[in-house]
Amino acid sequence: MENLTGETSSCKHANFSVESDVELPPWQTTYNSRRLKIGWRGRAVTALSQGPYRAYLYPVFTPAGVAATCEGPTDHPHHQSITIGTDHLHCSVPLPPLSFAPGRQEEATYNCWMNETYLGRAPSRIIATSVDSRELSADHLRIVQSLEWRGPSEWGAPEGRLVAGETRTIDIYPGEVANIYDIRSQLAPTQWDLKLGPTIHAYFTIRMADGLRPADGATLIDSLGRCGASQIRGQDADWVDYSGKVAHGQHAGLAVLPHPSAGRPPRHVSDWGSMSINPFLVAG
Repeated sequence: MENLTGETSSCKHANFSVESDVELPPWQTTYNSRRLKIGWRGRAVTALSQGPYRAYLYPVFTPAGVAATCEGPTDHPHHQSITIGTDHLHCSVPLPPLSFAPGRQEEATYNCWMNETYLGRAPSRIIATSVDSRELSADHLRIVQSLEWRGPSEWGAPEGRLVAGETRTIDIYPGEVANIYDIRSQLAPTQWDLKLGPTIHAYFTIRMADGLRPADGATLIDSLGRCGASQIRGQDADWVDYSGKVAHGQHAGLAVLPHPSAGRPPRHVSDWGSMSINPFLVAG
């Protein structure tokens, strides 16, 4: 077990490695985020990153070693590569017995999305507390993260109210043609009832690297042949793909396929390189 919020230790499997940058020399560590770097047969694949506000997957490499996602673009710094969250997390809290309305519920709304206060909601945090890695085959690593969704510091809860717990399972399948990242998120309340959405800002979000954005000349297409954000946004499709010329003249692509068990959640895509898979767009 490895704790992303404190000291971590490296783990060597037969084919995979999980290496903490806390243990690396200072000139090799990363600024402002802690990472568990995942490699396969000596090749960098991705890293589990923990920033001040959220846990996310970055960098996300192609088999050729090209980073396909962006960690913190200047226009939307909360779009950190591949991440999970929402700006509308509603928590029903019973009013105390000595309040003006004992026995009634009060709704607290949390922002587990932005780095700043957004529409009156202070930024909350999604913090990975533990990580377990298991090599299931020569080309299959399973990562299971436990995460805490905490509200902002407030009276009576200086560390933030623990609103929800998440189990995030990441199955990684490196290959010679494509690296596959299968991500599942299970969110559960702690001691209060929760409701998510409706909101455009949720749940599973990816921010493409420069070169993979249609605004840079990249191609955005879905399984039905529709092109561009205006045609794809909000539509059903088996997959959506961004592809284009990236650093050093190389070509790369990133395709997103919802798991069949998720049905067909709405997609929000943009020509500036963001895509969300969001089952909470129209209903809580």
